[in-house]
Amino acid sequence: MSGANRYLVSFDAREMLHRFTDILIIGAGIAGIRAALEIPSDLSVLVVTKDRVTESNSSYAQGGIAGVLSPEDTFENHVEDTLIAGDGLCDRAVVEMVVHEAPHQIDKLIEFGTRFDEENGQLALTREGGHSHRRIVHALGDSTGFEVMRATIAYARSRPNIRIWDETFTIDLLTHEGRCCGAIVARSGPDKLLVWAKQVILASGGCGMVYRETTNPPVATGDGMAAAYRAGAELRDMEFMQFHPTVLYVAGSARYLISEAVRGEGAYLRDVHGERFMLREDPRAELAPRDVVARAIFRTMERTQHPNVYLDLSHLDPQMVVNRFPGINRVCKSFGLDITRDRIPVRPGAHYMIGGVTVDRHGRTTVPGLWAAGEVTSSGLHGANRLASNSLIEGLVYGTLCGRGAAEAARRMPPAMTAWPLRYTIAPSEDDTRLDIADLTASLRSLMVRKMGIVRDRSRLLEAKEDLRFWCRYALRREFDGKAGWELQNMLTVARLMVAAALTREESRGTHFRSDYPQRDDARWGQRHVTSEPFVAL
Repeated sequence: MSGANRYLVSFDAREMLHRFTDILIIGAGIAGIRAALEIPSDLSVLVVTKDRVTESNSSYAQGGIAGVLSPEDTFENHVEDTLIAGDGLCDRAVVEMVVHEAPHQIDKLIEFGTRFDEENGQLALTREGGHSHRRIVHALGDSTGFEVMRATIAYARSRPNIRIWDETFTIDLLTHEGRCCGAIVARSGPDKLLVWAKQVILASGGCGMVYRETTNPPVATGDGMAAAYRAGAELRDMEFMQFHPTVLYVAGSARYLISEAVRGEGAYLRDVHGERFMLREDPRAELAPRDVVARAIFRTMERTQHPNVYLDLSHLDPQMVVNRFPGINRVCKSFGLDITRDRIPVRPGAHYMIGGVTVDRHGRTTVPGLWAAGEVTSSGLHGANRLASNSLIEGLVYGTLCGRGAAEAARRMPPAMTAWPLRYTIAPSEDDTRLDIADLTASLRSLMVRKMGIVRDRSRLLEAKEDLRFWCRYALRREFDGKAGWELQNMLTVARLMVAAALTREESRGTHFRSDYPQRDDARWGQRHVTSEPFVAL
């Protein structure tokens, strides 16, 4: 990206502390931990994560994991549901691979100690929007991610070759002679360390925090995508941010995800007047794919001039509702809402980044030595719109592939490792005024909601492009000394790529809706969009 620095910080390898590991894994969500568990015990593994090890999008996943586990269901059904949701852009070979691998990965999670919910001694299965059959396994009712991560992290900690560093911010990927050879990290503050690795696996998650309204935790600032971009990796499908239709909306409070499974169990969506509006929007009503439901809610909010719509569970068995959704019940109770009787105020929020670092069917990126898995990637599984509960299974499958592939590649390398004498200097900014990081971050997140939200058009996207160009011009040239500044630079980088991609795709497909090009255009846009703006360092 013109006007930016290759690295976010100045460094000199001759004056820094060093750490060596066979495999470096950036991110401790489901993709990163699953990759670590696939690496043989004779290879050393270091997993770094910028917050607590339990703090990831994976941990917050409510609905569950999709897999064909009942005799009424088939792999072909799951494949077809995924392709339909993906709106013509899925890589069918990737879809078939992930779908066929899903039951085995669920079995592995049970082997690692995950306790899924059961009914009559069998795994309990639920249904979510876009699925033709009940095939979603879940845990603790609506806290599947929490239970999966509890079990897999505990299992990883029991492995002597795996070390986990939390509170460790990955500032940038190190490259030497065109290949990735490690990362610059900061542990517990601004002190920096160089981690050298034979192979690096990027599993750093998504970028929902570029939006003011999001289901993502504060850690989801797109750091891995931005770092990979600066390192020369190809990014793809950056226009496709999935908005979850139902985020609890209580003015002044944090936003909480209200799982897809709530509608899967029969909840209705109603407008402020009590009308069940999805019946006229789509024959699948509340069980339509997320992009369809999110846009229907957006139109309903505009029509009624009301800031939200409502989920209604009052017609369902109250005991089932409380037992099935204990986490959602607990959160709603804190606002004085009884989910068995009261309507729950909801509106869409940024939820899952479909685009990201381009990977092949083995998890390799376009940079030698760098692999990637999970939400940080564009694998081809999701196309233009992710099918509910396909994200955790993607992390599991690609985490496994990356762990296996990185281990094989590391074994082929010489046993001795080299700390290359790399150094990089950022010129002092000509503008020495203090930058209000919090204010610019808030402005960015607000801009993305207004101009790069659920419904887009050329004029608003051009305005966003110009605002981002101006902000990047002075923010990306600076050198910050802490996480807030680095995160701002990463979010600006990712947001600019997203807006550029949305401007380029002049059609509507999946999560990308252009009001000035409202129709899908397979003749011009029936293919994936690779980031056209190569990174150019100062």
